[in-house]
Amino acid sequence: MVKMEALKTMLAMPGIKNISTYIQSGNVGFDSAETDREKLIAKIEARLVKELGWEVKTLLRTKRELESVIKGNPFKKLPEEMALHVSFLSAAPDAELVKQLMQLQTDAEQFSVWGTEAYIMVKKGAYGETKFSNTFLEKKLKVAATTRNWATVNKMLEL
Repeated sequence: MVKMEALKTMLAMPGIKNISTYIQSGNVGFDSAETDREKLIAKIEARLVKELGWEVKTLLRTKRELESVIKGNPFKKLPEEMALHVSFLSAAPDAELVKQLMQLQTDAEQFSVWGTEAYIMVKKGAYGETKFSNTFLEKKLKVAATTRNWATVNKMLEL
């Protein structure tokens, strides 16, 4: 596990400024004039390989995209016993794969994909037991994913 202060230092490079982190989660906020998402991701991933010695898949969302994730929440009326998580996907998954995944929902585990995000509603405290884990989503949707709870998603917007 990489300490957030170390990660912040690793990302201090030309073109990236105002770097901030949120808890020990791998979430980093920063400003960049680079408008080419793929170039920026490649630059970050190359730095992380150089500094850490292993490949780290990087998923990037702009502030505007995070605002859309929050506004686009399909589970706005969340029952009190349920918790919401968002899996950020590296690309929009194939519609047929999503359709197959939707068939696995239950009352205790509901799932919705909107573009490059998967919203997962599970019983509070039960995310560790859900079949809709990061690894499961990556395998079934054939994309990279990273999942955050709803509170963290909202905090990320503040970074």
